[in-house]
Amino acid sequence: MKAATAIGIGLAFGSLIMSSMMDGTSPASFINIPALMIILGGTAGVTLASVGMDSMKRVPSLYKMVFSAEPPDMRGQLDRLVALADKARREGLLALDAQLGEIEDRFTRNALQLVVDGTDPEMVHTILEAEVDGMAARHEASAAPFEKAGGFAPTMGIIGTVLGLVHVLQNLAAPATLGPSISAAFIATLMGVGAANVIFLPIANRLKAISAEEIELRMMTLEGILSIQAGDNPRLVSEKLMSYLPPVERADGEDNVAPLNVEAQAA
Repeated sequence: MKAATAIGIGLAFGSLIMSSMMDGTSPASFINIPALMIILGGTAGVTLASVGMDSMKRVPSLYKMVFSAEPPDMRGQLDRLVALADKARREGLLALDAQLGEIEDRFTRNALQLVVDGTDPEMVHTILEAEVDGMAARHEASAAPFEKAGGFAPTMGIIGTVLGLVHVLQNLAAPATLGPSISAAFIATLMGVGAANVIFLPIANRLKAISAEEIELRMMTLEGILSIQAGDNPRLVSEKLMSYLPPVERADGEDNVAPLNVEAQAA
């Protein structure tokens, strides 16, 4: 469910606000512009210093991807590979050349092109595996800004609180202002910890999950392409690739257990 990330973050925010209201705290009391500047500006600055400008430029598109990414169609890809294996077994590998224009997925198309061109199987495996490894490295770099922000935000919140307490100590002569000033000082810590655990770290984990799903799809494709090149029986190809699917999606329906749960390049 592609809306799960948005629903989860909304649920977390809603629970925090509702719990504070049940204790008699007004949501307006959490609005503190100086604290917000420290958390957003400070966290953005140290994250930029850590990951560089190129990674930070991809952040908006990564937010969009997290909230709109569709799960990979593992079953559809399996059926596609089995159909290609059947055609190759009946008509030969060169017959697959006519299918290339119909394949939308770039990885599958390039892999099939290597097979049609007569590339050595070991070389095909090496090239495709290197492409998967490169994709995994890019995905890991994409999640880095959110991981870094999740680590920095609580610390920036503590810094904001310390700055607020310094202001409190400078105004001890005005006891009437101590309560509101101390409360405002701790808002920064609340914002920092909240931003890290409700926004930054969940998004980083979701990006990793999307990457893992994409890698699984690519590895299944790699296995299927090598089986097609080897001339394996389509039924054998199907049985081999079925292990990549969760039990509930398998043809025989055995072990009916709910699943645990493509490359979306950020511009």
